[in-house]
Amino acid sequence: MKDKQIITCSCHSNKNHNDCCGRYLDGGEAAPTAEALMRSRYTAYTLGREDYLLATWHHSTRPASLELAAEPRSKWLGLEVKRHEQPEPDHAVVEFVARCKVGGCAHRMHEISRFVREAGQWFYVDGDVS
Repeated sequence: MKDKQIITCSCHSNKNHNDCCGRYLDGGEAAPTAEALMRSRYTAYTLGREDYLLATWHHSTRPASLELAAEPRSKWLGLEVKRHEQPEPDHAVVEFVARCKVGGCAHRMHEISRFVREAGQWFYVDGDVS
């Protein structure tokens, strides 16, 4: 079994999981930027952490459930952040490409996501998928 201290983060930052997304997923601190939140949400998808995904989804657009446990489960393969822009102090956009396999078929999701910061915490609002 691998020592938890040397596990590379799923968000492909080349950082240790505990020093990267793990500190947000475990509730130790809020993500300081929309990009950090987006990366931690990707990691939450890889780990099946529906609780974290719903908690970081803005209340105005949050679904009741994501049903991540439903079959077939996605196997997340990679993340590439294309850009991160913060045109206003409490609004940001993150463009990314995420790759996964579902039922043996490969998929590529290209999304431009919108984020808002309220009371110092970033939330995912919605996104445009191409």
